[in-house]
Amino acid sequence: MWEAFKQWFHRWGSPKWFYERSLMWSFWLGWGALILLPVGMVWGLAFAPQDYQQGNSFRIIYLHVPAAILAQSCYMIMAVAGFVSLVWRMKMADVVLKCAAPIGASFCFLALFTGAVWGKPTWGTWWEWDARLTAMLILLFLYFGIIALEAAIEDKITAGRAAAVLSLVGVVNIPIIKYSVEWWRTLHQPATFKLTEKPDMPVEMWAPLLVMVIGVYCFFGYSLFLRSRNEIIERERRTLWVRELLAKEGKA
Repeated sequence: MWEAFKQWFHRWGSPKWFYERSLMWSFWLGWGALILLPVGMVWGLAFAPQDYQQGNSFRIIYLHVPAAILAQSCYMIMAVAGFVSLVWRMKMADVVLKCAAPIGASFCFLALFTGAVWGKPTWGTWWEWDARLTAMLILLFLYFGIIALEAAIEDKITAGRAAAVLSLVGVVNIPIIKYSVEWWRTLHQPATFKLTEKPDMPVEMWAPLLVMVIGVYCFFGYSLFLRSRNEIIERERRTLWVRELLAKEGKA
């Protein structure tokens, strides 16, 4: 069992193995996103019942909640990649960390923007400096910091180390985001969606939300694999397998 795990772990560290397998994974994830996102969006916006308090304004959760969940999950993935990079010096960990950051930043911005749009009709304000919103804004700045480090440091190994350290330092912000509504009383409502508990809302409302969450994760995986494949070609362009691949495709 342990040997099988070590073999699997080392395979993920091979750029060539990752590049060859990721084409099939990105294909299926892309199709998953292409089917699930329109279905979840139309289902949630057009067919889910109105909220008895918020009316139709609650429907923004079908964008806001998946974006917020993904933004936090993406950062957790980056922190794990950063840990692997620092401890085992794995090339693919640096690649994943770098390629995931812009995607996570985009979803974090989307979560903040849709939260502001939702906050105006619900709370009467675009922004409240409560713990969750402030922590989410810090998360966006952490994403920007990692992107800036990767861009500013020319040596990819040094840039990867710096980004890995920042990703690990910033991961303390994730539990603050998650539990902020329980630790401090604010305008922000408790979590809409928990894997460990039955949702408070009826199935007609949370089912399209679940479809949207799965669809967003499929899109994230699809985007991450595509960006990682391009980054691998850039970093490994001097290796024999990449030169042979480019020659075969007529790009050399």
